[in-house]
Amino acid sequence: MEVDTVAELVAALPPGVVVTGAAEVEKYREDFARDGSAGVPLAVVRAETAGQVQQAVRWAAAHRTPVVPRGAGTGLSGGSSAVDGGITISLDRMRAIEIDPACQVAVVEPGALNVEVKRAAAEHGLWYPPDPSSFEICSIGGNLATNAGGLCCVKYGVTTDYVLGMDVVLADGTLVTLGGKQIKDVAGLSLLKLFVGSEGTLGIITRAILRLIPAQRAGATLVSSFPTMTAASRAVVAIRNRVRSSMLELMDNATINAVEDWRSHGLDRSTGALLIAQSDAHGASCEAEIDVIRRCCEEESATEVFTTTDADEADLFVSARRNAFMALEYRGSVLFEDVGVPVPLLPDLIDGMADISERCGVEIAVVAHAGDGNTHPIVVYDAADPASVTGARTAFDQVMALAIALGGTITGEHGVGRAKKGALPDQLGADVMALTRRVKDALDPDGILNPGAVL
Repeated sequence: MEVDTVAELVAALPPGVVVTGAAEVEKYREDFARDGSAGVPLAVVRAETAGQVQQAVRWAAAHRTPVVPRGAGTGLSGGSSAVDGGITISLDRMRAIEIDPACQVAVVEPGALNVEVKRAAAEHGLWYPPDPSSFEICSIGGNLATNAGGLCCVKYGVTTDYVLGMDVVLADGTLVTLGGKQIKDVAGLSLLKLFVGSEGTLGIITRAILRLIPAQRAGATLVSSFPTMTAASRAVVAIRNRVRSSMLELMDNATINAVEDWRSHGLDRSTGALLIAQSDAHGASCEAEIDVIRRCCEEESATEVFTTTDADEADLFVSARRNAFMALEYRGSVLFEDVGVPVPLLPDLIDGMADISERCGVEIAVVAHAGDGNTHPIVVYDAADPASVTGARTAFDQVMALAIALGGTITGEHGVGRAKKGALPDQLGADVMALTRRVKDALDPDGILNPGAVL
């Protein structure tokens, strides 16, 4: 594309909104997936308003230039990797948050961080439940784009369960408003939910109306050690059959040691698996839930069971779980997985991933939103060793194939992005893939929105 054409974009927007310098553009090329195939965009548009997003998209549509939307860049599937010859539209400057306590909603721009929405809601005694492990640094726009989950979703659901409305800029620059502050609305097709989880391939979200609920009550935390991940996963199945805990998280031995190497949390390095469960039920009901969880753990060979109602003490264990991804990156190069299966098949998935690790000769550390059957196997390898690289890539593909074979999914919350698009047809099948393409073609006929992602 001619330099004069990019200059046209620069001139159309306020000073400082369009970034073209090599050093500045470099910061917007990759997300946390560290996608080695990320391109170099012609420019980065750091939009401050929905109108500026519209202007940039209209320019891109006129020149048939690829557009990659980007939030905080914390994605783990390459969903916001830049495209050669395209532009990246970053929403990181759009940070406004407005709480409507009467309607119990938050009206939020996409650049606002998840933690910022939580804090704003808390000032009114309200709570925004979706809580990815990266909640302190990930943006609402990215959460919406991937339909993010988190540690509390076992009881409270995922991002889509809290979306009442949104504004979206379409591929031709049109701004549409979907939904609103009303709780119930079945007027017309359910287009609102179509954009949640679409990873920027159908439109760019510029505002969202998020449902809030009364603040979570302090409860009790149970931490249980197991000799193996298989035993721990069997306990998870038993727990899910009997109570609805507000958290049910799992860490394997490799993750425990990685976390302790990175920053001491006081975890037992010899433990085969660690299960972190919470109940936020009232009074005696909380005690009863924790007692059921304890019995389920003991029946599955738990070596130690610890309970606490002290929030600070509980946070030490929860923080260890949240820090797992950062800690594992210090062990070597990593490939982030995000596969899930029906909860009763969690032990089969755990055992199958252990077999894959052994066959491929690479370490697969596993953390999990276990109560949802959603696991995060992280393949750790030596990028300087060709054999290790090959083994890691093979393991990555085989883990997805295993999940599909068990009737599960290649992604529970991180999105398909660019890292997993090759496996998507194996999960969805030809007919659903064809339907998906028809929707994409209808909303983005020139294919300019996040090309190369998902499809």
